[in-house]
Amino acid sequence: MKLPRLRALKALYSLARLVKDPSRLGEVFEIADALATPDAMQPMIDRLAQDPVTARALEERRRIRVDLAELRRLPEGTFGRAFADQMIAANLDPSALPHLENDDDVAFFRGHLYETHDVWHAATGFGTDVAGELGLQAFYLAQIPGPLPSLLLGVGFLRSALFDESLTVPMMEAIVQGWRMGKAARPLFGVHWDELWSVPVAEVRRQLGIDPADVAAASAVTGLAA
Repeated sequence: MKLPRLRALKALYSLARLVKDPSRLGEVFEIADALATPDAMQPMIDRLAQDPVTARALEERRRIRVDLAELRRLPEGTFGRAFADQMIAANLDPSALPHLENDDDVAFFRGHLYETHDVWHAATGFGTDVAGELGLQAFYLAQIPGPLPSLLLGVGFLRSALFDESLTVPMMEAIVQGWRMGKAARPLFGVHWDELWSVPVAEVRRQLGIDPADVAAASAVTGLAA
C-alpha cells in the first residue's frame, strides 16, 4: 500500500502524538482517515466478501443504533445490558463516534467498524484501557487483516519501549490472547448485534464461537469481570 505524501505525513504525525498519549482517540480517527484509500480498503472488503455472512452484510449495509439508556433497562445477564454497563462504567458513549454514510462499500465498511467497535469489546471481554485496546486490535488483525490494527499495535510497542515499560507484560498477554480469539471465533463483521441485545451473554458468545475461558483471560488482562 502506497499512501499519497500528505496522507502519509498526517498518519505519521498522528502516530507520534498517539505514542505519547494513547488516550487521544481523535488521532486514531485521523490515522484511519489517512489510510482509507481505495487501494487499501478494497482488498480487505474483497476478503470479507468470500465469507457468505460477511458478503451478505456488505450487500445489506445494515447499521445499528445504540441507546445506552434503553439497553441499561434490559435484565442483568443479557448482552445489551452487559454492553451498556461496560460503556457507562468506562464513561464512554458509542453515539459520540464519527458517523459515516452508506455511500459505497468502503464507507459502509468503515462506518460499521466504527459503530460496532465498542460492541466487540463487550463480546470479547477486552477492556478499554491500553492493553485491552491492543488485545482487541490483535483480534481485528486476525479477522480482518489491514494496516490500521498493525499500526496501532506498533503504537503499543513504541509506547511500552519509550514511555511505559510496565505496559509490556499486559500488552503482550492481551495481544496473544486477542490473536488466538480472533482466529478461533466466527467473523464478527456484519453480525446483527441489535438482534442479540436481549440474548444472554453466554449464549451470544457461544453463537460467535468465543470460548468463555478466553473471555476470562481477556478480562483478566484489564481487571474486568467476564
